[in-house]
Amino acid sequence: MAFMECRFHSAVLGKEVPVNVVFPRSGTARGRKVLYLLHGLSDDASVWFRRTSIERYADALNFIVIMPDGGRGFYTDAVHGAAYWTFLATELPEMMKSVFRFPTRREDTFAAGLSMGGYGALKLAFLRPERFAAAGVLSAVTDIRRRFRAADSAAWRPELRLIFGGVSQLAARDNDLFVLAEKAATSGRTLPEIISFCGTEDFMIADNRRFNRRMKQVDYPGFHCFERPGSHTWEFWDTHIRDILRFFAARTLPA
Repeated sequence: MAFMECRFHSAVLGKEVPVNVVFPRSGTARGRKVLYLLHGLSDDASVWFRRTSIERYADALNFIVIMPDGGRGFYTDAVHGAAYWTFLATELPEMMKSVFRFPTRREDTFAAGLSMGGYGALKLAFLRPERFAAAGVLSAVTDIRRRFRAADSAAWRPELRLIFGGVSQLAARDNDLFVLAEKAATSGRTLPEIISFCGTEDFMIADNRRFNRRMKQVDYPGFHCFERPGSHTWEFWDTHIRDILRFFAARTLPA
């Protein structure tokens, strides 16, 4: 595999953006699956490569991995700020397809992410189901309403207001995952399967449990959630991204 550090000018964001790609050394994408792998709030496009063995995991299971930079924007078109959703959902895949000519079949395309990136991966699953076979999330930010009130999010609450406006705007702007889950489940469309992991000591565990209950209430098809010992750490994410990749590759669920 080759690790490529790419930059291009994003017309959507109005700036140069980094995207890191794990790509076959042969130069051909034939026979490979494509994974959009999203970072968390305090990270950037380089972090998955620096903190895990994602290149080795991807090579073993025949994945191309695209790791974009989402800033601190929650992969959302901000009320006051950058349009990271349009970048992620429209501009980025068009650019990657034109440069790398990788497969674009739904059954070969996946999304995953940790924390803020888990939120982005879920949005892709709910709002672009025609493009993704499955999504995987780790310690995901699932309940933005709760994040506006939670004491542990006080430090970045002002950013939430700039991005989302306020709680009253979440559903109307397609940023409430609880609402999006119900809309997706009742849409009659073919939906991506979703696999979710959260650590039992993670500060996001209560939010994840509420979201998991919601997914079961709306009878979302192909939803698999797991709690494992661990917290909001790279040790946890490095372990369970492998479970997610195995699920994507062969629909193999962990014991």
